[in-house]
Amino acid sequence: MFDINFIEDDLSKVEKQFDIYLMSETPLINKVAKYVISSGGKRIRPALVILSAKLCGYTGEDHILLATIIEFIHTATLLHDDVVDSALLRRGQSSANIVFGNEASVLVGDYLFAKSFEILSKINNLKIISAYANATTLMAEGEVKELVKTADINTTEDEYLDIIIKKTAVLFACASQAGAIISGRDAEPEYEQNLYDYGLNIGIAFQLMDDTLDYTSKNEAFGKYIGNDLKEGKITLPVIHTLERCDAQEKEDFKEIIFKKKITKNDLKNVLELINKYNSIEYTIEKANESIEKAKYNLRKFDNSIVKESLMGLADYVVERKL
Repeated sequence: MFDINFIEDDLSKVEKQFDIYLMSETPLINKVAKYVISSGGKRIRPALVILSAKLCGYTGEDHILLATIIEFIHTATLLHDDVVDSALLRRGQSSANIVFGNEASVLVGDYLFAKSFEILSKINNLKIISAYANATTLMAEGEVKELVKTADINTTEDEYLDIIIKKTAVLFACASQAGAIISGRDAEPEYEQNLYDYGLNIGIAFQLMDDTLDYTSKNEAFGKYIGNDLKEGKITLPVIHTLERCDAQEKEDFKEIIFKKKITKNDLKNVLELINKYNSIEYTIEKANESIEKAKYNLRKFDNSIVKESLMGLADYVVERKL
């Protein structure tokens, strides 16, 4: 069970930092950023920063700022992604680009990236700054690579994994690594490296499950339209697994659907039938569970505690969540 009740005070402090650092003489910045930040996210990444810091025995307050920054960076990527994807929904409500326009979404995303590094400078820890800078650089690289691979039916599983590691998992890894660095335990490999690997594996599993939910959830539960990845030409693991196993005619039919300007409900139904025929959802979930087991293994050297139990529970939550 993912129980974060004992860090509620810290998470409340993070929420207060949102209000402080989103104050601007340009009201649109606050309006757009808070629209996304307040739209129901589970705060998994800030929780990772807080829990990893506590696991390493940290007793200061800088982890609150680091948790705030990680959510700002995440929010910036959501704003940019929804513009790139021409998204209509985000977490069950109209996406920011639909409400405020593409220009406002991009510019406020830029603001959040810039504000993140302004806040980082207050902590005055070069290793922390380097970790966050490296994560954001890799995320941008992953987004560009995903764009390049749009509708590429020859995308391999390894190429796909490289994309999701960069665009999603590295921010989880940075969040959990931050606790080791800020606590001064980064010189001990069992702290920094294991926490980095824990977060990385959590992030991989998170994206794998997200990619299965795109084909299995209800629109109202998932918070965005089902089959959206296919409509955007995103070749995710369920599709890759299916394409590697289907016959020549099925592959040609699949390819025709992917390249359509408008995918119909019947097209989506045919794709789902193929994906189910080759058990590609089950395969993707299996891969997610493998990553979760690796994440738990990364915690093996840490003493048993309520913090460790929460991190183990968070790992399970990632594969059990329905949105």
